[in-house]
Amino acid sequence: MRAFHIKNAKSLLITVAAVLLLNIISNFFFHRFDLTQDHRYTLSPTTLKILKDVQHPLSIKVYLQGELPAEFKRLQQESKQLLEEFQAYNSNIIIEFVDPLENKDESMDKIKELYQKGLTPINITVDDKGKQSQSMVFPWAIAVYNNKEVNIPLLKNIMGASTTQKVIGSVQHLEYSISDGINKISKDKQKKVAIIKGNGELEEQHIAKFLMQVRESYFIGPFTLDSVAKNPKKTLKDLQDYDLAIIAKPTEAFSDEEKLVLDQFVINGGKTLWLIDQVNAEMDSLYNPSGSTLAFPKDLNLNDMFFKYGVRINPDLVKDEQGSPIKLASGAQGSSTQYQDFNWKFAPQVYPISKHPIVKNLGGIKFDFANAMDTLKNGIRKTVLLQSSLYSKKVGTPVEISLNMVSEQTSPAEYGNKGNIPLAVLLEGSFHSMFENRVLPFEEKSFLAKGNESKMIVISDGDIIKNQLDKNGQPVELGYDQRSGNLYDNKDFMMNCVNYLLDDTGLINIRSKDLDLPLLDREKVYENYTFTQFLTIGLPILILFLFGIVFTFLRKRKYGK
Repeated sequence: MRAFHIKNAKSLLITVAAVLLLNIISNFFFHRFDLTQDHRYTLSPTTLKILKDVQHPLSIKVYLQGELPAEFKRLQQESKQLLEEFQAYNSNIIIEFVDPLENKDESMDKIKELYQKGLTPINITVDDKGKQSQSMVFPWAIAVYNNKEVNIPLLKNIMGASTTQKVIGSVQHLEYSISDGINKISKDKQKKVAIIKGNGELEEQHIAKFLMQVRESYFIGPFTLDSVAKNPKKTLKDLQDYDLAIIAKPTEAFSDEEKLVLDQFVINGGKTLWLIDQVNAEMDSLYNPSGSTLAFPKDLNLNDMFFKYGVRINPDLVKDEQGSPIKLASGAQGSSTQYQDFNWKFAPQVYPISKHPIVKNLGGIKFDFANAMDTLKNGIRKTVLLQSSLYSKKVGTPVEISLNMVSEQTSPAEYGNKGNIPLAVLLEGSFHSMFENRVLPFEEKSFLAKGNESKMIVISDGDIIKNQLDKNGQPVELGYDQRSGNLYDNKDFMMNCVNYLLDDTGLINIRSKDLDLPLLDREKVYENYTFTQFLTIGLPILILFLFGIVFTFLRKRKYGK
């Protein structure tokens, strides 16, 4: 018996020593294990780097609390678990879940306060076994760091998707949304973005939403090329202080001097984002008594530059069966005009098929009078980011465009193999100057015929970056189409382009993370409600009851005597 006690004591001491040793080791070696199949709680290296840079308390207040519909409880749970991972890696992260509707007497004031901060709620219909009710949810969080504040959207607005589908898409973007928000308020701006002016580019009010988004992460400012005529060398020198130049829908031709400035900016490593229309065609010009307009080629004097870089934007319009909806008057009933949705084929609705991080996991992106592009062989790596659908074709110009075209009847046979037309192309490599072996328009001693590794994105539509204006002349969200009420992913696409060109690829890679989120089939649950209740609640109790009976029987049998 004594030997038995000594043996037990040794086992106990060994166990205690092992536990103490593991605790000591864990203090020096921190690691968290993620046993989920898709590693959804494994934070990316980019997120870990962002968290590492948070040196002071950072408060995140999440407004997903209280009585929530089932789908949003899932979003709340995923948000909480992900934020706990953030907190585990940096104790400066402070999390608080708040129910903005908890106090009914103060709820209206709270809702108004959140509205003023830009946190708009969503009203959803809750269906509980056929009983429907309305519920207001604030799928937002606010992060505060060093007196800087940023709104973090937790729900991704996916056009045409159900609430369940939106939640799935939102969970996939949670790490990106939260990391991006923390990055904006904790990281000092470094890169500089130039918005090129002087050739009839889009006015600031039409790119206001894009500028606001870019300004959160980068320095941004207008840069006019008008000074090229007086002092081209100084203009080039000033432009080279920027990291990225954005040329948004110019309408006036570029001079050779202006082209040399832009060319040498590219050759010296500057990144460029080109949004070019080679055809004069505007949607507003169709809203006239005839309902038609003439689309004709536009000469911007950029063809030779793009040809040298490896792409060509043709003066053709892309007509796509996968168009965007447009509301048009279809008749009158009494004193009120009736409106109907039609498919407008000159506004392609593009869904990315490329797996490149810039476009991966993005939804529909809306174009307006896009032009056809060709890629040319010249040693530059080219990636087609966006292209028209299989059932699309080129329409040569000049051509009359009419709203009556919505009633045209077409068949797949008309398109043959004409579809999949490139609309946005990424070019990467060492570009050759378009002025190589040519007389320069002005003397430039630092002229380079071939540059170092660089990249640019060319998009054959200037309207992709354009936000519409409401009736008061105020800009609406980039990608929101007031005519149809649809919200497209134009903003996310444009920001991904900027981030990629400025080498902020980490956040883009987070966005393209794939998660597998199995959800209950609500219809099947309703059809088998009683059976489901028994399976999830009754069966475990029954198993426990049977186990108790068997255990009691065996115990009595063994010790009854």
